[in-house]
Amino acid sequence: MWFKNLSLFRFTEPFTLNADELAEKLETLRFRPCGAHEVASFGWTAPLGKAEQSLVHATNGYMMLCVKKEERVLPTAVVNEMILEKAAEAEEQQGRKLSKKERTRLKDELIFDLLPRAFTFSRKIYAYIDPQGGWLVVDAASSSSAEDLLTLLRKSLGSLPAAPVNTVNNTVTIMTQWLVSQQTPASIVIEDECELRSPGEEGSIIRCKRHDLALPEIQNHLDSGKEVIKLAMNWADRLSFVMDKNFSIKRLRFLDLVQDQLKELDVDDDAARFDVDFAIMSAELGLFLPQMIELFGGENKA
Repeated sequence: MWFKNLSLFRFTEPFTLNADELAEKLETLRFRPCGAHEVASFGWTAPLGKAEQSLVHATNGYMMLCVKKEERVLPTAVVNEMILEKAAEAEEQQGRKLSKKERTRLKDELIFDLLPRAFTFSRKIYAYIDPQGGWLVVDAASSSSAEDLLTLLRKSLGSLPAAPVNTVNNTVTIMTQWLVSQQTPASIVIEDECELRSPGEEGSIIRCKRHDLALPEIQNHLDSGKEVIKLAMNWADRLSFVMDKNFSIKRLRFLDLVQDQLKELDVDDDAARFDVDFAIMSAELGLFLPQMIELFGGENKA
């Protein structure tokens, strides 16, 4: 349950629903398995994983949500091969070439026939709401997955005034300054990974992993005008992560100072363990996120 990625959204108005009220609204879009001829199904599911449980798990004022997406798998190569066979058979029978419209109809009919027999796979996206701090935090590696969850939440609630976090100082500018000067705020240590890009959409990109970022070769790239668009960091010996140019956090790890809190607790029940993990994680991020925003000049609310 520990989040590995953070896509951050800030509520522009107070979030006033309690856990029961939120769960009731999510019920209208509860997950159901794909129908026989559906390509995909997307809806809310219980964070604890049991269908009969609530769609919202609340701990210390934080509210955990989970969406589930199920998709049917039709390998493109298989579909294309079958279309070619059926098209060739039809052309031989009719003694003529099929039109583009006829081939499209043939493909649609084939997919309709294959869907009920296709395998399905599913994935979950977790998020939590911090009403007091004004955050929606999504465990998603891609912006599209985070936006999918946000869109479903807006649909469930009717509206949701929330926007991606926007800092006063540009993320790329600050990370580049840190790497150029090799000087960071006291709570931040640069680790051994970065991604550098020349200005412009088509600029060249340099990726470094398990590399001493203080070496002259890295500084040479920076001196030539390349900017830092991803940077691995350690925060207060408590969290390790990679930040990208959009202030999104990837490959988040909670280090020993955080994990040691679990060793002090004797928790065997799965539900209780989920509750403890969520409480420790959300409390830690509740300290971390405001501090990180301040390091980038605070929020730009314009």
